[in-house]
Amino acid sequence: MSMVNPGSGVLYVLVCGSPIARDVGVLVELAQAEGWEVCVITTPDGRKFVDAAALQAQTGHAVRSYYKNPGDEDLLPPADAMIVAPATVNTVNKWAAGITDTLVLGLLVEGYGFGTPTVVVPYTNRVMAMHPALHDSIAKLRDWGVVVLHGDDVVVLGGPGQNDRFRSQFPWRRALQALHARIQAPARS
Repeated sequence: MSMVNPGSGVLYVLVCGSPIARDVGVLVELAQAEGWEVCVITTPDGRKFVDAAALQAQTGHAVRSYYKNPGDEDLLPPADAMIVAPATVNTVNKWAAGITDTLVLGLLVEGYGFGTPTVVVPYTNRVMAMHPALHDSIAKLRDWGVVVLHGDDVVVLGGPGQNDRFRSQFPWRRALQALHARIQAPARS
């Protein structure tokens, strides 16, 4: 997959079950302003936090959350790039383990095989973020060429139940900028 121009092509925005997902339209708007055709795909829990009808109106594509039935036509064009934001601990750990029990995870595992440029913004509370499995998973993803935006220099994490106060600081624009840098960087061999 070789894209010449960041901001052209199809961008999959993959959304997990986090209250910050309510603001994913911000990322959609930023990406569309740069010329991306955006498709939003959520985990089943992520769907609880988004306004699927508003996102469909914004993108012109249905918001998918589940695998299609065998033989059904695919509703979305293939991805040229992906941003996973917000990404839960659950999704990051399953992705690193190669588990594909949700459509989002299936797309991420396939994305690796296709060489799809991918950026992930893990988002949880600071207590869950201390778990060693998350750190191991982040290290694996980085080793595989995924751009991982994580740490206090990216976004401050609150304690359990306190992340809403950092909602306005979520790095939607930074995720898009990181994707552009990843696309322009030479591919790993």
